[in-house]
Amino acid sequence: MKNIESFGVIGLGRFGTALAQSLAKAGKEVIVVDCNEDKVRAMRQFTEHAFVADHLNKEALEEIGIQNCDTVIVCIGENIDTSILTTLHVVSLGVQHVIAKAISSDQGTVLEKIGADVVYPERDMALRLGKRLVSQNFLDSISLDNEVEIKQIPLSASTAGSSVQEMNLQQFYGLNIIAIKQEHVTNITVSPEYRFKEGDIIVVIGKTENIWEFERHLE
Repeated sequence: MKNIESFGVIGLGRFGTALAQSLAKAGKEVIVVDCNEDKVRAMRQFTEHAFVADHLNKEALEEIGIQNCDTVIVCIGENIDTSILTTLHVVSLGVQHVIAKAISSDQGTVLEKIGADVVYPERDMALRLGKRLVSQNFLDSISLDNEVEIKQIPLSASTAGSSVQEMNLQQFYGLNIIAIKQEHVTNITVSPEYRFKEGDIIVVIGKTENIWEFERHLE
């Protein structure tokens, strides 16, 4: 699993499931672990490395191979004891980067002290929503259905000087540019001759998997 960046996701609640699916769809190698057989079975359409574990002890995680992941995300925020112990096991197995979900500052403090980076999904989501409401920027990403979305994509410096026609996103990625944002100005009339400038943000519509592919190309 080392040719491609690999991730482990422990806990398949709403947060863990959405995260694992996003990573898998983005072409990453993903190991998922949960005690619920139905949740694990549902994830097997996204990754072949889906495991049921009744006990998240160090031996079980090592047998699964969680120590081979570049990054492991422990998504067990609600059961604090299990969250902390599982995170400790993952850290002790020598995983390079461990991220743990927390639902309180006290839990987060403990998780940080045992070596994990901590995320607070509900708090962070509220902060992002607040920023979007204040800036009136509602078009970061809009899903039209399970496969198609509209998304803003900041262009990399390497695209500066290329024209819309030369980039030809329709031919190479099946995407259509529906607007170009420059600072605080949004232009919905997209000329094929327009040459991108550093800092431009394009708004595209297309299949989600094609958007991910184009974003990977920009990295």
